[in-house]
Amino acid sequence: MKQYNFKINGNEYNVTINSVEGNVADVTVVASYKVELGGSSAISVQPSAAPAPSAAPAPQQQTPAPQAAPAPAPAPQAAPAPAASGSGKPVTSPLPGVIVEISVKVGDAVKTGQQVAVLEAMKMENAIEADHDGTVTAIHVNKGDSVLEGVPIVTIG
Repeated sequence: MKQYNFKINGNEYNVTINSVEGNVADVTVVASYKVELGGSSAISVQPSAAPAPSAAPAPQQQTPAPQAAPAPAPAPQAAPAPAASGSGKPVTSPLPGVIVEISVKVGDAVKTGQQVAVLEAMKMENAIEADHDGTVTAIHVNKGDSVLEGVPIVTIG
């Protein structure tokens, strides 16, 4: 096993490469993943165990001394938002995890402290709450999406 430290969008990740078979690498970030190696724009990440909070690791070259290629944008941020972006202040993820519930819809009025989503991290569910009063103008994630710390969940105008 080889360990690497990657910095992706300002967040540091300790990645362990468990094995490489052909163009598929079994890596551990927070959980174990099968990563299909390809060109910098063709990377596929599949969980090899139950889903857990994660980030897409940078691809590795299959050589005696692997070198990290430029880190691609993490998959959670590449997913299209289900609603059009609106103006307002975003409510962001306080830690990496998986969205297990979205408690509001675009157009809903919310109060400070009201739950807008539920994030599962480290096998615990965390309520994501509105930090100010307003109306939900956009939802940036879907149920089941993996998100990193600081990623916008909803926008409240």
